[in-house]
Amino acid sequence: MPMRSRCPCKAALVRLVIPVTLLCGALAGCASTPAEPVPFKPVPSARIVRPGYTEPAGGRVAMDVRRERSRDVIVRFRDALVYIDGEQVTDVMNGEHVVFYLRPGMHRIGVSTQFDPVVELQFLVTADPRYTNRASVTFDEDHRIMLHRVAQ
Repeated sequence: MPMRSRCPCKAALVRLVIPVTLLCGALAGCASTPAEPVPFKPVPSARIVRPGYTEPAGGRVAMDVRRERSRDVIVRFRDALVYIDGEQVTDVMNGEHVVFYLRPGMHRIGVSTQFDPVVELQFLVTADPRYTNRASVTFDEDHRIMLHRVAQ
């Protein structure tokens, strides 16, 4: 009876297919997809530089600034500095929010990072329920910081 010779090509192919399959699965997990919805965490009080803006007082209206979650590694770990009327108040990290208590009227809300200049938004703070007092901090496709008012 003739003896079969072992084919080294088949064994090498099997040894190559398994690592390639695992690598493809790992890379598919890195695809850019929106982060799952999770409640925003408050900014820790230790990172608030000017606490007067974050304490409730008579005649003041709550205004919420949220840092939208991102899975993008380039912007995920950047802190976004937050300014109220030109004064730095705090910084927000990925998935955090901070509530400011401001007098009704027009205010300048600004944000920046170590790589971006300050981006400001003229923001009307009002007790009128037809408007929201919420701003959202996001990043564009070029990883530049953006700030916009959130509609109801």
